[in-house]
Amino acid sequence: MAKVTFIEHSGEQHCVPAGDGQTLMQVAIDNGVPGIDADCGGGCACGTCHVVVAEGWREKLDPANDSEEAMLSMSPDPQAGSRLSCQVQMNDGLDGLVVELPEFQM
Repeated sequence: MAKVTFIEHSGEQHCVPAGDGQTLMQVAIDNGVPGIDADCGGGCACGTCHVVVAEGWREKLDPANDSEEAMLSMSPDPQAGSRLSCQVQMNDGLDGLVVELPEFQM
């Protein structure tokens, strides 16, 4: 089982297990990671599960689709590596993934 480290804006870290096929958003919710609101429940319709993927991991993810890009364009703080965690599907190749949480969600 893969592990993911979520880093809150305050710097607090949460290293949690992630099942193969789970979305990064579901991993955060299942493990009580604060800062992922997930208002739309994973439908790529709200942008409240915004994360910033650490630089060394970005090329290991499937690219964002047009819907995700559109939602991210409305983010108050888009950054290189910005993704919606509902659109990132976990697999064993992502063991050790590190993502940062923005100070505010949309």
